[in-house]
Amino acid sequence: MKKSIDIGVVYMLFASFCFAIMGAIAKELSVLMPSLEVVFFRNILGVVFVALTFLKLPIKQIGGRPFLLLFRGIIGFMALVAFFYNIAHISLADAMTFSRTAPIFTTLFAFWFLKEKIGLSEAIALTLGFIGIVFIIKPSGLQLKLTDILGLLSGIGAALAYTSVKELKKYYDTRVIVLSFMIIGTIGSFFLIIFNDLLHVEFLKAVYVVPNLKMSIYIIGLGISSTMAQIYMTKAYGSSKAGVVGAVSYMNILFALIIGLLLGDALPDFIGALGIVLIVSSGILVAKTKS
Repeated sequence: MKKSIDIGVVYMLFASFCFAIMGAIAKELSVLMPSLEVVFFRNILGVVFVALTFLKLPIKQIGGRPFLLLFRGIIGFMALVAFFYNIAHISLADAMTFSRTAPIFTTLFAFWFLKEKIGLSEAIALTLGFIGIVFIIKPSGLQLKLTDILGLLSGIGAALAYTSVKELKKYYDTRVIVLSFMIIGTIGSFFLIIFNDLLHVEFLKAVYVVPNLKMSIYIIGLGISSTMAQIYMTKAYGSSKAGVVGAVSYMNILFALIIGLLLGDALPDFIGALGIVLIVSSGILVAKTKS
């Protein structure tokens, strides 16, 4: 048993590092092209990588929930757009922390939509998490910055996507769920770029940039790092208890903080750092409770 837990932890540590590398590459790419274009390339490469797995292992599923599959894809795409915009405009650690609020909202949505009970530990975790969110945002009156709003949307959108996946896994091959999300993300970002002149939304502004050699190398790195992160995250959850690897997954915030500093991000202030600690503590408590 100890060996199983240890290898699961190793897998998740590597996956967390790959997620942080993905975020760093996306941040560098966003200096050279619009974040919406980064989303497009991230998704289209993902489509290719996932589709290739069908050649090795055929699909086994019963299907029957196309509208829920579509909802998961759309809401996941929206969360990804918000996440990548934030990567381009705030520190890598803060962007990662916002996205890691998803387990907090997932617990609430599972309670509302799936009728799962909330125990004392989860209630404490939710309280810590929401206090942490307030510390990260540091709202001035009732005004929030665009990046704060998008940060919350990235967490809420991911939580809705995860909640729908719990139901979708009863009907679809996991790869089909992931592939449908990436196809919707590819098509959605493509049309948003094509019809960008008709849009007047700041975080969706994009003028297509033809990738040069440097951008192409970054794009390939983005595809490889995101794919490796997905593969080893899946391996981790298949090798150890969900609570253990779920807690370890929060290492991606630490990796993002270190890599972000190397890229020129500033250290978070005391209140911001406390907010990160509270959100991480909340997520770990939720993960351990769910296991």
